[in-house]
Amino acid sequence: MRPAHVLLALLTTALWGFNFVVIELGLRAGLPPLLMAALRFVVAAVPVLWLPRPRIPAGRLVAIGVFLFLGQFALLFTGMAAGMPPGLASVTQQSQAFLTALIAAAVLRERPTARAVAGMAVAFSGLALIGSTAGAGGMTGLGLALCLAGAASWAGGNVLLRGAGSSPGGPVALMAWLGLVPILPLLALSLAVEGAGTVGHALAHLNLMGVAAVLYLAVPATLVGYGIWGFLMARYPATTVAPFALLVPITGAASSALVTGESFGAVRLAGMALVIAGLAVGALRWPLGAAGWRGRDRAPTSR
Repeated sequence: MRPAHVLLALLTTALWGFNFVVIELGLRAGLPPLLMAALRFVVAAVPVLWLPRPRIPAGRLVAIGVFLFLGQFALLFTGMAAGMPPGLASVTQQSQAFLTALIAAAVLRERPTARAVAGMAVAFSGLALIGSTAGAGGMTGLGLALCLAGAASWAGGNVLLRGAGSSPGGPVALMAWLGLVPILPLLALSLAVEGAGTVGHALAHLNLMGVAAVLYLAVPATLVGYGIWGFLMARYPATTVAPFALLVPITGAASSALVTGESFGAVRLAGMALVIAGLAVGALRWPLGAAGWRGRDRAPTSR
């Protein structure tokens, strides 16, 4: 990749990693989780006013929006409000990579490779370690379960995106139009679950931190992040770009430690390391045996 494009990829992982800290700050600012998720997409969907609609059947567009945005973020935001620190949330959300493979195997009959299965086993052992610490350091079993359910919804959206085709307006247009789908359901859920009084009070007392959180979640995390990602995916093989996503949980955990003071005990650190290692096993290309290493040694050096 060109150095400038590597920097863009690193910027995207930083934007997405810090996204979890911003969710926590929005919750601390008094925004109920479902209302905050709804406001995120109200802002993120604004570009539909000038960007063309994706060439995707309406039913499929709605289904993708339900899984990719409505389910994922309703569960993630609620899970973090129920007791899931942002650093740990950024790690557990990446289980979507393996849940996508499992759903694709069940629905699309895509057989996972032995390497992917090995990566799943390593990552899920890490999730089990993290789960064993529920009740300590601000994490609850309910928060973990909701965040993992959000990752499963994300995985379902990934599978539905397969073969959906490209949008004439690019990835930003696709994300904006998909962002229309969850707005009304999230507002309805917020009124039903969080209550009209809570919603009205939060909107009437919306402070600068709350506004900044919503704007960050909508613009840098959703439109800019996915826009850069689509730009890079259009110019390089997926195997070159996708591994940068492994940095998201690292930036998420680091930024949470710096901003919110989140701390990680030895067991959680070991679990986080296993999750990231499992992702690396499944996502990166590794040379197979001595022949692979010899082939690498003979490869010409680019300048």
